[in-house]
Amino acid sequence: MPLHLSDLLARPDLDLSVTYDVPPHLLARTIEAATVSDLPAPGKWLEGGELLMTIGLLLPREPAACRAYVRDVAEGGAACLALGLGQGLPYQEAPEPLVRAAEEAGLPLLTVPDGVPFIAVTKAVFDARAQEQRELLQRAFATQRRLTAAATGGGLRPMLAEWTAATGVGAAVLDPLGRLLAADERAQRTPPARAQELLARVAAHGLRGSATSTAAGQQLEVQPLGARRLRGLLLLTGRLDDAARPVVPGLVSLLSLELERRHLRDEPERRRRSALLSELLADEDPSADRARDVLQSVGLTAERVRGVVVEAPGGAGGRTAPDPSQEGSAEGAAQEMAADLALALPGGLVRVVDGAAGPVIEAVAGEDLDVREVLARFAPRRPAGIGPAAGPEAVRVSLHQAAGLLALSRASGEPAQARQSQASRLLLDLGDRRTLHGYADTVLGPLDLADHAEELTATLAAWLETGGAWDATSRRLGVHRHTVRNRLDKVMDLTGRRLDDPDDRFDLWLATRIRRGGAPGSGGRPAPPPPGR
Repeated sequence: MPLHLSDLLARPDLDLSVTYDVPPHLLARTIEAATVSDLPAPGKWLEGGELLMTIGLLLPREPAACRAYVRDVAEGGAACLALGLGQGLPYQEAPEPLVRAAEEAGLPLLTVPDGVPFIAVTKAVFDARAQEQRELLQRAFATQRRLTAAATGGGLRPMLAEWTAATGVGAAVLDPLGRLLAADERAQRTPPARAQELLARVAAHGLRGSATSTAAGQQLEVQPLGARRLRGLLLLTGRLDDAARPVVPGLVSLLSLELERRHLRDEPERRRRSALLSELLADEDPSADRARDVLQSVGLTAERVRGVVVEAPGGAGGRTAPDPSQEGSAEGAAQEMAADLALALPGGLVRVVDGAAGPVIEAVAGEDLDVREVLARFAPRRPAGIGPAAGPEAVRVSLHQAAGLLALSRASGEPAQARQSQASRLLLDLGDRRTLHGYADTVLGPLDLADHAEELTATLAAWLETGGAWDATSRRLGVHRHTVRNRLDKVMDLTGRRLDDPDDRFDLWLATRIRRGGAPGSGGRPAPPPPGR
C-alpha cells in the first residue's frame, strides 16, 4: 500500500505533529520520499511527493517572505513541510507566519520534536516505500503464477479471466483483422471506435510496436501477439497499476504461445480446405450447384466470388533474385503467407502452387470483401492479381485472369485488378488532356471550393472504387462509416449529383479517375493524400 501522510502521523516512535487543522484530503497525500534542505528556495531541487524537512536555519521571518518560501516549496511538488524543533536549533515551536502561510497555500506543516532525528523520519519513509515495492512484486509474481496455471489448461479465455480478476483491467484478444477471438466477461464485445484505430495501427506494423490512448477518460492499450508473425492483438481496457504493468510482457508471451499452438492445430483444416480448392479447380466445367455447395461447405456464401493470385516471397518474378540455398525457407514463407490469407479470407480457400516464375498463392474471396485491404495487411508489396467477380462455377476463369495480371502488378507496384469493361480506360487513353481535365473540373469543381475539399474528393474516390461498399471505404480511409456517409451527403449537395443514379455515378467515377492521373501521359493531377479523421 502507498505511504500516506496520515500513516507517518500515526507512528508513535516519530511523534510528528501538525501545526494547524489539516483537511483529510491533505492528510491522504502520498509520500514518495523524504529529504532535508535548508536552502531559502529548495523548490527547483524537488521531484514531487517529498516530505521536505528543515531546521529553519535560513527560514524568513516576515509574513510575505514566509509566503514566498512556502509557495516555492508547494510549486516544487512537496507533499508536506516538516520543521525540526529542539534545543540548539533556531526554533522551539513553529513560527506563526510560517503556519499561516502553509495553511493559506494548502501545504501540510508538521513539526519534528526534539529527540527525533531527521534520519529516523527518512528511514521510516524509505522502509515503507521498500515494503510497498515488495508488495507490488509479490502481487506481480502471484498474478504471473495464476496466468501460467491458466495457460496450462489451454485456451485464451481462462488466461484473460485470471488477468482481469487479478488486475481489474479488461482484456480481449482479436485476430489481425480486429475480429474478436476471446474476451473476459467485463470486456466490451465490440471495441470502441478509438480502440479500432489503435488495433489497425498496431496490426499495420506487425510485431514491431504497440499503442496506447486515453479517450473519454478510458485507458486503452494494444499489444501485438505472435512469435515470428502477427497472430493476434491484445486489447487492454483500464489503467494499469504498478503491480499490473510488469506482468504485461508475461501475459503477451503466454497469449502468443496459445495463438501459435492454435495455428499449428489448425494446419490440418487449412490443408483440407486447400485440397478442397484443388478439387474444385480440377473440374474444368463444374455445375453451378456443385461449385456453390463446395463454397458453402466452408462458409463462403457470397453469390459471386473472385480469384486472387499472389506471388509468394522468394519467387523468381519478385523484385529480388531468389537464392537456391533458401528454397526450403522460401516454401515456408509461402505457406506462412498462405496461412495468413486463409485466416483473413472467409472460407479459407487458399493454396500454394507452382507458377511459371515460382510459387504463387491462389485464393477465392467473396465479391464484397475488400481484397486490397487484406493484401495490404498480409501480403504487403507482393505482386498480386485480382480477378473479376463471377459465379462460383467460373472461379477457375477468374483465377486464370488474376494470374495474368501479376506482370502488371510487378510493374505498377500494387495489386492489379481485372475489369469487366475497359471502355473507360479506352476513353482515358484516347482523350485530350485539356478536354479530360476540363470535364473533371466541371464535375468536381464545386468540391474544389468547399471546406476540406481533399477529404471530400478522396472519400468519393474511395467509395466509388470499392463499388459503394460503406464498410470497405471506412476501413480504407480509417474513419467511421458515419463520417463517410456525412462526407458523401455533402458531395451530393455540392455537386447536385445522385450516387444512386447510374449516369451521375459514372460521371463522378470518371472525373475522379482523371484527377488521379488516369489518363496515361496526361500529366494529370496527383491523387490527394488519404485524409485523417
